[in-house]
Amino acid sequence: TCALPISDMSKITTINPATEEEIQSYDLMSEAEAIQRVEACHDAHLEWRKLSHKERAPYLTKIAAKLRENADELAALMTRETGKLLKDGKTEVEICAAIFEYTAKNGPDVLADEERTHGADGKRGVVSYQPIGVIYSIQPWNFPLYQPTRVLAANLMTGNGCVLKHASICTGSGLRLRELCIEAGLPEDLFQVILIDHDTSDKLIEHPKVRGVTMTGSDGAGRHIGSVAAKSLKKTVLELGSNDAYLVLEDADIETAVKFSVMGRLYNNGETCVSAKRFIVADKVHDAFVDAFVAEMKKINMGDPTDENVQLGPLSSQDQFETVRDQVKESVDKGAKVLCGGEVPDRTGAYYPATVLSDLKPGMPAFDDEIFGPVASIIRAKDDEDAMRLANDSRYGLGGGIFSKDEDRALKLAKEHFDTGMIRINSFGAADPNMPFGGVKDSGYGREHGGFGMKEFANAKAIFQIGRASCRERV
Repeated sequence: TCALPISDMSKITTINPATEEEIQSYDLMSEAEAIQRVEACHDAHLEWRKLSHKERAPYLTKIAAKLRENADELAALMTRETGKLLKDGKTEVEICAAIFEYTAKNGPDVLADEERTHGADGKRGVVSYQPIGVIYSIQPWNFPLYQPTRVLAANLMTGNGCVLKHASICTGSGLRLRELCIEAGLPEDLFQVILIDHDTSDKLIEHPKVRGVTMTGSDGAGRHIGSVAAKSLKKTVLELGSNDAYLVLEDADIETAVKFSVMGRLYNNGETCVSAKRFIVADKVHDAFVDAFVAEMKKINMGDPTDENVQLGPLSSQDQFETVRDQVKESVDKGAKVLCGGEVPDRTGAYYPATVLSDLKPGMPAFDDEIFGPVASIIRAKDDEDAMRLANDSRYGLGGGIFSKDEDRALKLAKEHFDTGMIRINSFGAADPNMPFGGVKDSGYGREHGGFGMKEFANAKAIFQIGRASCRERV
C-alpha cells in the first residue's frame, strides 16, 4: 500500500483512513543519504558489539519502560495513521514492551557460548554466537510498532545494528519509535529509520555493509526482496502473507469455535497475517456453526476507531479498501454467496463491513488468496479428514487453528498433519514472545520470537581448541 501523492513522488504524505485527512508530509531521502545512514549504523555496531549480552540487556529494559511511558501517545498515532482500534494500539505497545523485556531477560542465556567436544579424544570446542553487522528491516503497516520491534529487540541483543524501512503510511510511527529508543539511551546511529523508494531499497540490499535482510509483507514482495538479497548472498528472514485455515471439526464446541472465530477474523480490523481467514467446517456441524457465526458477525459495531465501544475500524487506506472490495466482488461474480456484509457503506473513510462468504471454490480470491480485511471464507468439508486436506491445500502456511473437544487428538493433528508454522487449539492469538513465529511454503521462512530470532542473524562460530574438555564439560 502506498501513501505517496501522485503529484509529488519526492514526498510521503500520511493520511488518516477514518477521516481521509492528511496527517503529515515527509521528504524522501536521496540514495546518498540512505547509504550514509547504513554506514553510520555499521560504525555504531562496531562499538555496540564490544558490549556483552548482559551489558546490552539494560538498554532493552529501558526501551520497554519508555514505550509504556508513552503508550497513550503511541496508540493514538497508530490509530491516526492506520485506523486500528485505539484499544488494540495500547495492547500493541504492551506487547512490544514485553518483547524487549523478554529479550533482555533471556538473551544472555540464549546467546551464551556453548561448550562442546571435538575429535575422538574429546578436545574442547566452543560455539560462540557473534553479531554480523547491519540488518535491513523492511516492515508493513498493519502493526506499526510491533513489526519493527520484533526485529530490533532480537538484533540489538545479538549485537547487530538495524536500519528500518517502514511502510509509508505509518512513517510517523517508525520515526517515533526511533526517538524513544534514543531517549532510552540507545546509541543514536545504531537504529536508523530511512524514508526511501523501492529502487533505493534494492540498492541498499546490495550494499556491502548490509549483512542480512528481514521483511514482512506479501509473498510477491517477498519473492522480489529475497531474489535481490540472494544475488548478493545475503541471508533473509521472510514472514509473508497467509490464508490461515481454522478447522471446525465434528466434535467442536460450537460456542467456543464461534467466539474465537469472530475474534480471529476481526482482530486488528482483519489486517493480520496470522489470523483466521478460511473456516473449514465439517459437514456434521456446518449449519450450526455458520448460523451462529453469521449472527455474531452481523452484530459487529463498525465506526470511529477511537470509540471504546466500536469493534471494527476502517481499513488502513483507500488502496487497501479497494483491494478488499474487489476481491469480494470477484469472488461473488464467480459464484460465492454473501451471508452478511459485502455492501460498501456510504460514508467518509476506508470502512468495509464484517463480511461472511460461502459456496467458495478454487479460482475465487476468497478461496485461494489472502483477503487482508474483515472477510471470512466458509468452506464445507465432508468430514475431519477432508477438513485437514482442504486446510493444507493452500500455497500458504503461516498459522491456523483447530476446534475440537478432544485436545489430545487436536495436538496430534497439529503436530503431524497441519502443514503450517503456528497452530492454535480452541483459541486465537497473534504472537507470544516465548513462542517461535514464522511459516512455511509461500508464507516464508525463518523464525522470530522464542529465542529463535536472536540467532537468525548471528554468526555461530565453531572454535576448536587443542586442550581437552573437562569431564564436566563432556557430560
